[in-house]
Amino acid sequence: MVAVKQEAQQMIQNLPENCTYEDIQYHLYVVEKIKNGIDRAQKGETSSHEEAKARMAKWLSN
Repeated sequence: MVAVKQEAQQMIQNLPENCTYEDIQYHLYVVEKIKNGIDRAQKGETSSHEEAKARMAKWLSN
């Protein structure tokens, strides 16, 4: 497994030269969220489509 520091350095190297600190933060945030989602899915911590629809219906009804 690639170390987090190495992965972050590689990600930054792939960004355009004129990127901002905000661009870097955003990309790090997205990568972290994706990795967390994959980990949760592998642990079986997911919701079915019907469960997600029911939760969304509650949020949208407020």
